[in-house]
Amino acid sequence: MMIRRIPIFLALLCIIGGVFISILFATQEDYFKDHIKQGLSRNIKIQEIADPVKKTETLKSEAEKNWRYFQRFHFHATGIGAMMMGILLFLTQINAPALSKTISSYLVAIGGSLYPLVWLFAGLYGPEMGRTEAKEAFAIFGYMGGVFLLGGVYAMVLSLKYDLEFTVKARLK
Repeated sequence: MMIRRIPIFLALLCIIGGVFISILFATQEDYFKDHIKQGLSRNIKIQEIADPVKKTETLKSEAEKNWRYFQRFHFHATGIGAMMMGILLFLTQINAPALSKTISSYLVAIGGSLYPLVWLFAGLYGPEMGRTEAKEAFAIFGYMGGVFLLGGVYAMVLSLKYDLEFTVKARLK
């Protein structure tokens, strides 16, 4: 059934997105760093700094912190994608009602695949907007981490309430 495949697709998409950006880091690191540098040159708060030494220090510090946001996207997309896949595969082995497993899998997949985007968008828009402002503007994606957590907790509750497939098969022998 197609509706049950979508969470697996989202988990794979998340993992692939995280791996893809790491390949881009390896081949196009200058592109990311130039994007950050250009954004910081348009950042009003930084450009208003009168002291040239402080401005240079701030530009360097902000460039490093914004670069870290791109890396966080990679770490979170691949790591959470792998956790999503594990939870989704675990759900296939629980003898719970199909609707309960579907709800849990969608919470895990939607929350897990959207959460890493907060870091991608913070990396893309943070240099010009400001790091705090960018994270606040895209906070909805950060909140998706809670949706992922709810799905994982629900899967855990299901695993406590219902037997696992291999447990049932072992009893039948």
